[in-house]
Amino acid sequence: MAARIPAEERLTNLVVALMATEIGLTKQQILDNVSGYRQRANAGTRSDALEKMFERDKEELRSLGVPIETIGDAADPNDLREARYRIPQAEYDLPSDIEFTPGELAVLRLAGSVWSAESASGDAQSGVRKIRALGIDGDEPIIGFAPRITAQDPAFAPLQAAIEKSRVVSFDYLKPGEEAPRRRTIRPLALVDYEARWHVFGIDVAVDEDRTFLLGRIVGDVTTASTTFDAALRDGAGERALTGLARVAAENSALLEITPGTEAALRLGRRAEPAPQGIRVPFVDLHILADELASYGPEVRVVEPASLRDEVIARLQAVVDAHDEGGSR
Repeated sequence: MAARIPAEERLTNLVVALMATEIGLTKQQILDNVSGYRQRANAGTRSDALEKMFERDKEELRSLGVPIETIGDAADPNDLREARYRIPQAEYDLPSDIEFTPGELAVLRLAGSVWSAESASGDAQSGVRKIRALGIDGDEPIIGFAPRITAQDPAFAPLQAAIEKSRVVSFDYLKPGEEAPRRRTIRPLALVDYEARWHVFGIDVAVDEDRTFLLGRIVGDVTTASTTFDAALRDGAGERALTGLARVAAENSALLEITPGTEAALRLGRRAEPAPQGIRVPFVDLHILADELASYGPEVRVVEPASLRDEVIARLQAVVDAHDEGGSR
């Protein structure tokens, strides 16, 4: 059976791949390497079906305003048998006299991550795609396509409402390795998107200290209390949260060996530094990085730390075990 990669994820991967190349990619390179096509090819989907899927995806992206350029043979531009495809960065550039402060870019990044195709007009989608070209990495969520953790997370809406009203909230929070969630009560100050994951930053009432929580680990409903707090506490909270997360990432890194030319090389390479044995990738949360690395399968090998390697292996083994159990029924 073909891997069930959602269509919007496949489209996102295609946009990332076409924006990352200057010389362009052939249709076969796309089908062999871009996640969403590659899994179907490996599962035995016929090449003509994959080519038709790519043509539909290409036209859908163009209808959304994505400028996909077709580069034919220089000697015969009409010969498209070995055509290459790319998205010219210049097409996404904003006028040179438009500048944004770091704070304004943070707000635009947040807005672009939250909006969906249904909640934004075509002009808005095109505008935010141009904003991405100011330097926001291409592997971050693009307007119209779902990020890895989206505003659809059940905790997002109540937390955002509580922040706007300066209301205290409580929720059950389950950390990796713990058997049961712990009740946490905070003054929520900001929601931030870091490494394609949503976090809530606030003051933990129990210890009266700043804390950051991953929305994906909130269990059950968020309870909003009638207790309020000074709205001035929210000033600069988002920047403090991002600075703190960046500081943690700077203190933790993984040494990885990556297969060149793969999706893993494209996505991880954007936030990595070259190393003698591969690349070194900073990270905030070992378990989140393990989830991501496991999704790349054989494209990545963890050299260190050993704890990360063990977590990736455990995830891959769980997939194998689940497949074996499903096949034995």
